[in-house]
Amino acid sequence: MFAPNSRYARAATYTVSTSRGTTVTAIRLPVRGAPQVRGVHPRSEGQRLDHIAAHYLADPTAAWRLCDASGAIAPDALAARDEVAIPGKEP
Repeated sequence: MFAPNSRYARAATYTVSTSRGTTVTAIRLPVRGAPQVRGVHPRSEGQRLDHIAAHYLADPTAAWRLCDASGAIAPDALAARDEVAIPGKEP
């Protein structure tokens, strides 16, 4: 259902019925503790989060990990900051 590197890949699922009688699968949002931070990257003007994620995490789709490490609720909130926390390795 999700890409293997998605934060939702291992999330628990459950089924619910809609008011129209359709059964759908939903996920429980994962609650994660704050990751360990290995450093901070000073952002340059116009530098995109996917480029930072590709450089430090070898995965341009892992910008959400930068958000988690920086305490940002969404990529737009992190993109407005001058510094981006770089998370440690995933367990």
